[in-house]
Amino acid sequence: MAFWIIQTLNGLSYSMLLFLVAAGFTLIFGLMKIINIAHGSFYLLSAYIGLTVLRATGSFLLAILASSIAVVAVGIAMQSLFLRRFYMKELQQVLLTFGFVLIVADLCLWIWGGTPQALPKPSLLKGSIWIGSVVFPSYRLFVILIGVVIALGLWIFQEKTKFGAIVRAGVDDEEMLRGSGINIQMVFIGVFGLGALLAGIGGMIGGPFVGVFPGVDISMLLLALVVVIIGGVGSLKGAFVGSLFVGLIDNFGKALFPELSLFTLFAPMAIILAVRPTGIFGRMEE
Repeated sequence: MAFWIIQTLNGLSYSMLLFLVAAGFTLIFGLMKIINIAHGSFYLLSAYIGLTVLRATGSFLLAILASSIAVVAVGIAMQSLFLRRFYMKELQQVLLTFGFVLIVADLCLWIWGGTPQALPKPSLLKGSIWIGSVVFPSYRLFVILIGVVIALGLWIFQEKTKFGAIVRAGVDDEEMLRGSGINIQMVFIGVFGLGALLAGIGGMIGGPFVGVFPGVDISMLLLALVVVIIGGVGSLKGAFVGSLFVGLIDNFGKALFPELSLFTLFAPMAIILAVRPTGIFGRMEE
C-alpha cells in the first residue's frame, strides 16, 4: 500500500508541474494560434535565473519574483517584436520559435554550464511528513498545493473576470472579438505574458526535484504538448485533467514498466485521440 500512495503523490506533484507549463501553452495556442516551440525555454531560463538569485540572496521568494519578471519580459518582447508579424503563419512561427530555443539553450549553456543542477529547497520545506504510515517529502506536497491554488486562480480569472471573458471569447470566435473594438494586440501581449509567467513559475518550483540542465526545456515542452493534445487546445480544464493523466501515467509507467515507459505514456494518448481527435475537452468543429 505504501508503494501506491508514494507513487500517486509523486505523480500528482509531477502533474501539477506539468499543468503550469501546459496551461500557459494552451492559452497561447488556443487564443493566438501561435505554435510556440520556445515555451519550454521559459521554464529553463526561469530555473537558471532563480538558481542564480537563490545563491546570491538565499531567498526562494525573491528568486521566484526575479525569474518571473525576467521570463515575462522575454515573453512580451518575443511576442511584440517578432511573433506578431507572423500571425496565422504556422511554419514561420515554428521556425522562429525553434530559433529562440537554440538561442536560449546556448546562452544558458554558456552562462551556467552543462552540469545538471538542482535548486535548493526553501528551508521550511526541506523535511518530510508522515501521511499515515508513509513518509513523504514536504516540498512535493507543497508543489501539489501550489498547482491546485494556481489552477483555482486561473479558473476564477477565466470565468469571473472581464479579461477572462475576453480570452474565452477570443478562443471561441476570434473574428468576433476583433470586430468588437477590443485592442486585440494588448490582449495577445497579456496572454503571452501570462503563459510565460506560468512556465517560469513551473521552472522555479520544478527545479528542486526535477533539476535544471540542458535539454529539460525540450522534455518539458514535449510533455506539455501531450497534455494539451489529450485535454484539448484552449481549455484550462483540459490542461488540468490532461496533466493529471500524463503525470500519473508517466510516473506509474516508469515505476512499474521502466522499459516501456514511453509506450505507457503515448499509447493511451493515441487511443484517446482515436476516439476524440480534439482531445477530452476540445471543441468539435461543426
